[in-house]
Amino acid sequence: MRVIIIDDHPLVRKGLELVASLEEDFEICGFAANGLEAMEVLEKHSPDVALVDLRLPGEHGLDIIEKARSINSTCKYIVLTSYATKEEIKQAMALEVDGYILKETLPEELITSVRMIHKGRKYFDPVIVQHALEEKNEDKLSELTTREMEVLKFLSRGLNNKKIAEDLFISEHTVKKHVGQILTKLELQDRTQAALYGVSQALNR
Repeated sequence: MRVIIIDDHPLVRKGLELVASLEEDFEICGFAANGLEAMEVLEKHSPDVALVDLRLPGEHGLDIIEKARSINSTCKYIVLTSYATKEEIKQAMALEVDGYILKETLPEELITSVRMIHKGRKYFDPVIVQHALEEKNEDKLSELTTREMEVLKFLSRGLNNKKIAEDLFISEHTVKKHVGQILTKLELQDRTQAALYGVSQALNR
């Protein structure tokens, strides 16, 4: 497996090279510290896998990956970074990167993850997955109207339609309509799922 490392920190590059050198199926064939060097290394070595840091001089790692795919579309591009914002995770998902690994990952976990990705599977650090789910949930909740959010909060507290209607000074029929809209927008099957979803979003407080 031919691997290139795109990272501007010498210690990180050296550490990754050392970890990879202990594996018979890993060959570090090139390094790059910025976008320009990355394109040159990709063209020269045609790697199977590229480990890409997000924060590089003059250019963001995700922009480099997007450009790199026009040079080598078969290479597996893995984000390897110290931390990530929710916006960066969202952009990486949209770009369909092959993997997203945090630098705090243990060496053996890193090697296993890269092998998995090289074989065609996706791998995302559990922390990244959690952030992505939170982002997705926030997007879904933003689709609800103010009244639907109020109804969802009451559902998460275990109130029935009659009690919700009394507290909101609306009819039970209107409550049922709101519940129906909530289920549709949140892609849920029934009010029990809606209640559990509300609890998971801490709406029952």
